[in-house]
Amino acid sequence: MDHAARAGIDTLGLVDHDTLAGVAEAAQVGADLGVRVVSGCEFSVAAPWGEMHLLGYFLPPDDPALTAFLEDQRSKRLHRAERMVDRLRGLGQEVTLDDVLVESGEGAVGRPHVARALVKRGGVSSVSQAFVRFLRWGRPAFVPKILPSVEEVTAIVRAVGGVSSAAHLGERATEPSLVRLRAQGLDAVEVRHPAHNEMVTSRIDGLADETGLLKTGGTDWHGPGEEAERAPLGAIAVPAAWLQRLESLHAERVLHTEEGE
Repeated sequence: MDHAARAGIDTLGLVDHDTLAGVAEAAQVGADLGVRVVSGCEFSVAAPWGEMHLLGYFLPPDDPALTAFLEDQRSKRLHRAERMVDRLRGLGQEVTLDDVLVESGEGAVGRPHVARALVKRGGVSSVSQAFVRFLRWGRPAFVPKILPSVEEVTAIVRAVGGVSSAAHLGERATEPSLVRLRAQGLDAVEVRHPAHNEMVTSRIDGLADETGLLKTGGTDWHGPGEEAERAPLGAIAVPAAWLQRLESLHAERVLHTEEGE
């Protein structure tokens, strides 16, 4: 939140993978710094090409069904990390699950934490090298996820009044794929992202209009020291109108939920 305030950000979406644990503290600190926090989460879902990341915004951190779903996803993440560590040790890398859990802290464990543990153990010189040598798809320590469907996750997000957006699709954002995702419950598509050049950004922006999807964007910032592969926090501006449309849909869903109780 300090980084966001120094970058001049007035609204920030906090969307960690498979957890809402940091939202309450971030919102409290942000209020003191003049930075509004939009509560969110990043889900991994099954896609025709393998895995897609789906952003959920305006999610309540205390909903029982959502909490149970995220706990199950984190449990699967832990099992996956155990298997990756086993493979790495079989490849001669002196890394342990405890090393990985030190990196993940109270958050959901993922490949970046395995990569950081490898760096600290001296097995590789950087996080990116860890992915290239061991952790990317097709590399010797890669373990695939057990992924929920797009329909399952968009239904969970919608049920709690949230809004869903497909993250950093790049060239996979085509008219057929977006039409299919919208039919599966998707509300929006990420237009602005560090991996999208000007041409890709313009193309997805137009496709969003054609397919009736709302628009999102952001830096996908993963923390200090990882700007080499991502944009610095605050480097990608998102139009206020995009946020307003997301908020309107969120408000409609909350009202519909309340009226149905």
